[in-house]
Amino acid sequence: MAALGAGSWWSSGHLCFGAKVTSIITPVKLDRAAGTDLYEQVAAEIRRAIAAGEAAPGDRLPPARDLAAVIGVNTNTVLRALRLLRDEGLLEFRRGRGISVAATPARGVVVEQARELIDSARRHGYRVDEVTELIAELW
Repeated sequence: MAALGAGSWWSSGHLCFGAKVTSIITPVKLDRAAGTDLYEQVAAEIRRAIAAGEAAPGDRLPPARDLAAVIGVNTNTVLRALRLLRDEGLLEFRRGRGISVAATPARGVVVEQARELIDSARRHGYRVDEVTELIAELW
């Protein structure tokens, strides 16, 4: 992959969040043959980085166009992923200021762990009602 140019969000093979260099997006392993939509895969990678603390509250994301170019997907795919994360409360969209990690990304950690639980439960053959019952018992 080529660098996007001087002053871009691309530096030493990593994408930048504000002034902080992080591996949030690259290298992203998108599986185009998977049953999961590409936008969901992109969102999962950003969600993972936020949950892992690689992106702190207030860190700005690169423009969607730059993310799309680095990842190798359509800009609309990235925008859809970013809107999903905004709806989950992980990202904030500010006119004239771009997109940044929300001030309270703790919800993102819980969302990511819930997704992992759901994936694990599905792999082991659990039904939704069984998982819901288990969570209620443990609560």
